[in-house]
Amino acid sequence: MNESRPSPHAKSLLLAAMSLGYGVVQLDVTIVNTALHSIGTSLGGGVSELQWIVSTYTIAFAALILTAGALGDRIGAKKVFMAGFAIFTTASLACALAPSAVLLIAARAMQGIGAAILVPNSLALLNHAYPDEKERGRAVGIWAAGASLALTAGPLAGGVLIALVGWRSIFLVNLPIGIAGLWLTWRYASETPRSPHHSLDLGGQAAAIGALGCLAGAIIEGGTRGWSNPWVLAGFAAFIVLAAAFVFQERRAKQPMLPLSLFRNRMFALTSAIGLLVNVAFYGLIFVLSLYFQQVNGLSPLATGLAFLPMMGAVLPVNLLAARATERFGAQAIIATGAIMAAVGCMALLGTDRGTSYWSMCVQLVAIGAGLGLLVPPLTSTLLGSVEKKRSGIAAGVLNATRQTGSVLGVALFGAFVARKGAFVFGTRESLIVCAILLLGAAMTIMVGSRNKS
Repeated sequence: MNESRPSPHAKSLLLAAMSLGYGVVQLDVTIVNTALHSIGTSLGGGVSELQWIVSTYTIAFAALILTAGALGDRIGAKKVFMAGFAIFTTASLACALAPSAVLLIAARAMQGIGAAILVPNSLALLNHAYPDEKERGRAVGIWAAGASLALTAGPLAGGVLIALVGWRSIFLVNLPIGIAGLWLTWRYASETPRSPHHSLDLGGQAAAIGALGCLAGAIIEGGTRGWSNPWVLAGFAAFIVLAAAFVFQERRAKQPMLPLSLFRNRMFALTSAIGLLVNVAFYGLIFVLSLYFQQVNGLSPLATGLAFLPMMGAVLPVNLLAARATERFGAQAIIATGAIMAAVGCMALLGTDRGTSYWSMCVQLVAIGAGLGLLVPPLTSTLLGSVEKKRSGIAAGVLNATRQTGSVLGVALFGAFVARKGAFVFGTRESLIVCAILLLGAAMTIMVGSRNKS
């Protein structure tokens, strides 16, 4: 159905395809955490290997998302989206069949490439299919809600699949989703207009991948090899060089993948920084807690998935309440309140030790999830509202890239805390302290920064 005015039925099925694309990406952000202990037992390796299994996905996702959107503009979003779904689905099969941790890490990197392609191009196809602003707003709301549901369901779905079939099933479940998404897109999506003059910033892209990979690698390996290890020091040095090269390239490029001029807007810069801080805290903590529940307290993958259910389950309903709260109290106050709520939850977990009862942790976990659910919607809308409408696409891409970068750094940093031999519980407490500091820093950033805005 490639007519210029598709029927409501066709548009609904197109929306389903785009929601599957975004949903499967978000599902794989959290579902793997529940399987970490099982993967480590099956394939061998320590905490650093498990960090790489999580981080290679998010490194590729964060580093490539802006270029993937530009590629869709250049040759057509439908063609690129379908290629992304094919890459993601094939990589999922490779993950399920991986005979070693090294090959699983490589397959996860391919999954991340597919994820980076899917997210911006799914949104571009929705914008093309729904020219009416009100209809488009509803469609994007459904698209985002489906992804939030997948993100929330990830730990529990992973626990159930591992209990019934084994850890490889968490990747196999992506195959029917990918096949359905590909068919629906081929059948119901119409191609977007092409902009062949839109050049790709390949120099900036290479520098971004290198810088983020070197930084994550140095932090991950620093936790096991020691911070004075020559390879670790070389990684940090390479990051500094590549980060400087990236900034230089973005300043001189005619069509940069990351327009640095966006950061001259105070509110855009503030909300981007908060997105980074919040994701460092939240996703780093999920990684550590997944290992704590299984390796320290001996919970099964299913029990671990259930343990995360109150925390993750609090995100979606609070997301829905956040809009009304923002209308009444203002975005800055709600962002700060959510960050403080999550910080208090982290501080209240500092007494966590070996054998700590899950029920003594449950309320704190709910507070962390609810805090995240409260701050993300106003954070997103504030960032998008800080730029001209014609730049909203690149602004959304920057927010996605920034938050995924935070996820990479959180897993790398907190994983380094717990990777030291015999120091897992102490490292967990260090992670909670850093989480609280980052979240309180986010609250202070939005409150002080917004008062001083020009």
